Amino acid sequence: MLKRLTAILLLFALVAANFSYYFVYAGFELNKKYIAAQLCENRDKPYLHCNGKCYFMKKIKQAGDKEKSDEQQAQKNLFQEVFFVGVSVPKFYNQLLQVITTPYLSSEQSVSPGNIYQPPRVG
Repeated sequence: MLKRLTAILLLFALVAANFSYYFVYAGFELNKKYIAAQLCENRDKPYLHCNGKCYFMKKIKQAGDKEKSDEQQAQKNLFQEVFFVGVSVPKFYNQLLQVITTPYLSSEQSVSPGNIYQPPRVG
């Protein structure tokens, strides 16, 4: 029973984070009369027919800014987790691991360059 309740609460939290605009809209629709009478900036100017829409737009902007800052914070945390740099100790070896001999770099050449590079004879 406890596992099921925890799963439902986590699922609701996940859905609530993605639908913040809908919750703001639902809150506005449920409290439209109160917002228009008490919280609206243009309640003194009835000829504007605002009816609390200014308050609603302000709340939508706040929800968008909060979501944007949460996304930036999540990206920042992800960046810090991915690029964690651990301390590494360099290892120095005092001796050469393997000696490689290359036959084409020998000091003795069997063929002199003068015999190979001769211009063609004109006849």
